[in-house]
Amino acid sequence: MEPTFNPQWAKLVQMQHPKKVLGYARHLDDQLLAAIYGMELDMYLTIKGKLAQQTREAAEQLLESSDFADRVRRLPFKEGATIVAVGESTTDDLLSWFEILRQLLGLQRPQDGIQLINEGISGSTTTEALARFSGIVAHQPDWIFCLLGANDVQRVGPDSAKTLVSLEETVQNLKEMRRIAEARTQSEWVWVTPPTFIEERVAAFPYFQMGQLSWRNEDILRVGEAVRGLPGVVVDTQAGYGQPAQASYMGFDGVHPTIEGHKAIVRGLVESLTGGKEQ
Repeated sequence: MEPTFNPQWAKLVQMQHPKKVLGYARHLDDQLLAAIYGMELDMYLTIKGKLAQQTREAAEQLLESSDFADRVRRLPFKEGATIVAVGESTTDDLLSWFEILRQLLGLQRPQDGIQLINEGISGSTTTEALARFSGIVAHQPDWIFCLLGANDVQRVGPDSAKTLVSLEETVQNLKEMRRIAEARTQSEWVWVTPPTFIEERVAAFPYFQMGQLSWRNEDILRVGEAVRGLPGVVVDTQAGYGQPAQASYMGFDGVHPTIEGHKAIVRGLVESLTGGKEQ
């Protein structure tokens, strides 16, 4: 009989990944990882399996469009390519756009042996991503997707007077990561603008209320504008999400996308890398 599980356990496995946060944990087996989460191995594997099934179903739904399926086949990734995604929870999430992309390539191009490495870490700012960027470029990726900024614009406390990271520092961090990648790899770089929020849901979310945390669209839109001004390919998630974000694209906390929101991101990515959206 399949074990029943607490939804909070599922959320932990979905959003928090010790292998990335703890360097020594990169080589731990599933038994030890399950113990870190405080659950039995069967429970851990069941949750992981359910999450993987959801991303596969999302990929299958997207591939029902023959045009989209053709675009996935035409993505400019060479056989054996390594693709790294740098980001925060929007990427780290096991239901994320990047995990859906993994399924898309597995379904449409299994013979190509394309490796996807998810280097998103929930809660990460651009400053923290920069601090660990040497380890990221050590993968020698052929492609780097960068989606950062949501945690930079987090505000703490009542009537907050500043974001966690200033816009100027955010831009400098992003530029420096790109510079390091250019100096140490031959990778293609793709910017992805961070999605917009639903501020009413943010304000009503109990855990954000307890921590006096808030996010504002005016802040994240400034980050998006800055990213769009950087050289290189830009996937403009904000254009598709709208302001505020479309209701179906954003979860109950107003900050984290639903699987429909993640499908919108990966759809925009695939379109951007295959000639743009058809008019």
